[in-house]
Amino acid sequence: MAHLLDNIFWNTLTGPHAVFAAGSGDVRRYARGFSPILGFRDPQRPDFAELERICDVGEHFYCDQWTGHAPAGWAIEAESTMYRMVYAGDLPPDGPGDDATQLSLEHAEQAVALAALTRPGPFGLRTIELGDYYGYFDGGQLVAMAGERTVVKGYREISGVCTHPDYQGRGYARALMQRLMRQQLLRGETPFLHVMSANAPAHTLYLRMGFTDHSEPVVRVIGRTDPRAATAS
Repeated sequence: MAHLLDNIFWNTLTGPHAVFAAGSGDVRRYARGFSPILGFRDPQRPDFAELERICDVGEHFYCDQWTGHAPAGWAIEAESTMYRMVYAGDLPPDGPGDDATQLSLEHAEQAVALAALTRPGPFGLRTIELGDYYGYFDGGQLVAMAGERTVVKGYREISGVCTHPDYQGRGYARALMQRLMRQQLLRGETPFLHVMSANAPAHTLYLRMGFTDHSEPVVRVIGRTDPRAATAS
């Protein structure tokens, strides 16, 4: 039987996060406002007919594992690989990150702005509703954050880890991650995360923190295009 993490987006969107999902049949997406992520029952056979029903022209999404050709009305805008990493270390000490602020909807615009600047992955105004998010502020400005995204039985993802370039090197991201990891482990959940394969410094850091590589799937950014434009040209 496949591991729950092997198709994490589908298993999340049809499981704990079904309330945040749109779609039916063999495909799901996070509803508008959340992270633009797709989940497929069979990642090698996406149901693009259903996707067209629930996606607008001009929308862009992240998906993993799918390696086929894009049908009319869709474009593959970026392709890479990422490490899916699972924590295998000890319980982090109590204390790191305890001085951080728990983020709420009033901080959503700042969180989106920080994510747009630092590009930790897909992020939307409602993403911080998917789990606990914590951040550090300087004079009212959000300068670092980390939180939780996908979840399945026994596992919870650490995501949105980012620090404003002017505040890097102060240990903010590590402290926020340790707070999240500790609370997840105390809840009986195993932390996991995603990092782009090309981001060698972050991958090395996570290995040192006790994460191990679970898999290295293909990840794509795909966009819904207007098939009439291709016909007209």
